[in-house]
Amino acid sequence: MEPAGSDARPAEPRRAALGIDTYAPLPGVPDEMLGPDGRIRTIWQPLLEHLERQPPDMLARSLARANHYLRDSGVFYRQYGSGTSIERPWPLSHVPVLMAEADWDQISAGLIQRAELLEAVMADLYGPNQLVAGGHLPPALVASNPQWLRPMVGVRPRMGHYLHFIAFEIGRGPHGKWWVLSDRTQAPSGAGYALENRVATSRAFADLFSLQNVHRLAGFFRDFRDRLMAARDDHDARIAILTPGPWNETYFEQAWIARYLGFMLVQGDDLVVENGRLMVRTVSGLRPIDLLWRRMDGDYVDPLELNPASRIGTPGMVSALRSGGLNMLNALGSGVLEARAMMAFLPKLAPILTGQSLAMPNIATWWLGAQAEHQAIMAAPERMALSRALDTGLPFDSDPAPILAASLDPAELQRRLTEEGPDLVAQETVSLSTTPALIEGRIVPRPLSLRVFLARTADGWQVMPGGFARIGATDDPTALAMQRGGAAADVWIVSDNEVPAITMAPSRGGPYRRSAPSTLPSRAADNLFWMGRYVERTEQITRILRARHIREAESGRGAEPLQAALDKLLKTYGLEPGAPIPKGLIDTLSAAVASAGQVRDRFSTDGWSALSDLEKTARQMAGRVAPGDDAARALSAILRKIAGFSGLVHENMYRFYGWRFLTLGRLHERALGTTGIVAALAQPDAPHGALDLCVELGDSVLTHRQRFAISTSRETVIDLLVLDPMNPRSVRHQIDQMMAQVSELPGGVEQGEYSALGRAVLRCQTEVATETPESLDGEALDALGTRIADLSTLLTEAYLR
Repeated sequence: MEPAGSDARPAEPRRAALGIDTYAPLPGVPDEMLGPDGRIRTIWQPLLEHLERQPPDMLARSLARANHYLRDSGVFYRQYGSGTSIERPWPLSHVPVLMAEADWDQISAGLIQRAELLEAVMADLYGPNQLVAGGHLPPALVASNPQWLRPMVGVRPRMGHYLHFIAFEIGRGPHGKWWVLSDRTQAPSGAGYALENRVATSRAFADLFSLQNVHRLAGFFRDFRDRLMAARDDHDARIAILTPGPWNETYFEQAWIARYLGFMLVQGDDLVVENGRLMVRTVSGLRPIDLLWRRMDGDYVDPLELNPASRIGTPGMVSALRSGGLNMLNALGSGVLEARAMMAFLPKLAPILTGQSLAMPNIATWWLGAQAEHQAIMAAPERMALSRALDTGLPFDSDPAPILAASLDPAELQRRLTEEGPDLVAQETVSLSTTPALIEGRIVPRPLSLRVFLARTADGWQVMPGGFARIGATDDPTALAMQRGGAAADVWIVSDNEVPAITMAPSRGGPYRRSAPSTLPSRAADNLFWMGRYVERTEQITRILRARHIREAESGRGAEPLQAALDKLLKTYGLEPGAPIPKGLIDTLSAAVASAGQVRDRFSTDGWSALSDLEKTARQMAGRVAPGDDAARALSAILRKIAGFSGLVHENMYRFYGWRFLTLGRLHERALGTTGIVAALAQPDAPHGALDLCVELGDSVLTHRQRFAISTSRETVIDLLVLDPMNPRSVRHQIDQMMAQVSELPGGVEQGEYSALGRAVLRCQTEVATETPESLDGEALDALGTRIADLSTLLTEAYLR
């Protein structure tokens, strides 16, 4: 193929089908693909050639691989609207944004300079405050900003810096000039999504990616992690990521980053401040947190000294920072730097604080608190947009959206400037450059902005070699936001030379030491315990429903009394008989999913996918299957999926506290459910066939046939389902296993002395071990069920509060 600068010739058919002529500039070709001479940049040639060689069906399969990866990994973001929130699949734009290493180095240098400037501004605002005193910053702009946190004035960070992980939203004009569009210094999101974009895109273009010298992302995260690990006081000190919780729009990414870096994910109510130290509530008691990576707005962190309306913070957090008992990144109050009005002053502050002008300017911004700025806006309203001075982020992310100054008549514009000037900024409207997006098999130009991440490492600021590109849903730049239909793309920084294959493995600085397993927060243990219970309860309900519909299919052959007995059992679970797959079953399964969603950082991708698929299957079947045989087959399919999920999770989880609480939930619910089934169906006055039904619900039909060469009797049923320790479905087996798990929990058994929970389980174990089928009448079974139910309360009091 001829180089980009060769004479133009007609495009080949496949190239024309993609909408691109590699050899001749065309109107509508994405700006990012064009060089200064108006022809396709060399860096884009391999991608275009790759697309050219792909038949449409093969290209569709390649792109589907990326979509399948994202779906199987459960990648989502939370979309808000009309008072509701829903999880949306991650909107990947499959074509990566390509950039030459030399160009990226220039961008990186400019952003590092800006990061140092923001660090200096932060140090002044919470230190000597010379910028305000010297007239370089308006006092009102700082004092009226809700993210300027007065209690943090004079509090020096223990690690020596205020900013540690920041991001910049940058955009390029069609003529090649880059601007900073917004500063992200509070708790920038997207780094985890950048990693997922990379994995998904490399699967879509596997052959191409392997041949390109694309800089890897792992080294950026490794160096940042190593810097934080080095800041610990001792080898086993704890690092945690503070999340607002699963209802946050980027919770998936927060959980993903925690798992990727090996940090603990905590919520505000997991934490407590004692004696100037931040402590996390764990199943082993309170344990100190040495370093907290904050992923929520600063004013919500401490309701005691900051925002009293916060329900997601931890009282006393500020006092822990003030006493030097905690490292936090980024420092509380860093959100003050994100105010849109601050961009009006940063270009003037740069020479004062760093001795240099900004290498990469930000979008032209005027704070309208002075008369001189009013005159400039009135003189050229056609290129100005007005927005709130203290708004953050990109102008087109704002709510309400910016107002074009030219859309107001001069009198109204003057009135707004006079009455609202200090609360407004004007920013020059810019046209963002476009990048290629594949829309229905054709390359289409779409506007883009880049979110670039910087982390403070042992060697200073390091820029992620890539980032997170936001791609417009249309050619309207206001459609970049995810909440407004935008998409995300990977960013490939391509080198002329081979790049090393970097991994997250730490550099070996001495003999290998096995790290202690991470402590388990009480909230996580609570969710794992209840997830185990809900999944087991779902299985029990499903078995009862299946048995009922089998009997309904056999209606007319004496099945009605058994149906009535099963309906009574269903009512003990709060279900009204009727629908083949009732709402109560879906609700129980949804409760399991909700509990799992609270511990995404401790849950494998396969486990989450299996549980989500299970819920999806049940919902799809509900209302679509007919009673009787059709419903029985559908419920059997659900049971198989439950078995697959349970095997996947229980066999693959690391055998530490998390697995133990999940197992305890399953064991407790099965013991309770089996006791209830036997008590209901193994009565002397039970209808004919109830004993066989009891064995069926206990999933022990084959075992009963092998163990007893006689037909079912009350004695054989109670012996097998309640007393036999060798039957994995029996009550005795569940209690034996509960005893084993409780003995391994912190404080379960110490120096031969059992905890209150341990003693209660031991009493249940002894009671069941010494009973006989004859002594276990209905009253005794009911009493046993009550004692088993009480174990949940004791476990909660001991570990889950």
